[in-house]
Amino acid sequence: MRKEEAKKMAEQRGIRKSRVGVVVSDKMDKTVVVEIRTRVRHPLYGKIMNRTEKFKAHDEENSCGVGDMVRIMETRPLSKDKRWRLVEIVEKAK
Repeated sequence: MRKEEAKKMAEQRGIRKSRVGVVVSDKMDKTVVVEIRTRVRHPLYGKIMNRTEKFKAHDEENSCGVGDMVRIMETRPLSKDKRWRLVEIVEKAK
């Protein structure tokens, strides 16, 4: 019965967004700042531009360091700014 309820809840919640980015700050406790870079075309002039967004993500074990490439996923609000959580470390910084 529990598994059926969990599956039903997941369907109601919908698909959660997932992003891959680079950690730019790990100074906070259990929180990292992840920068996501996307290339977008300017709507009028057509030039390709780099657009960056920064997200605060929850890192339970404080395992990330600056320069690590990580995957983050949307979650419920954990604080004023944190709405993402760390899923995995894709690549450690060299």
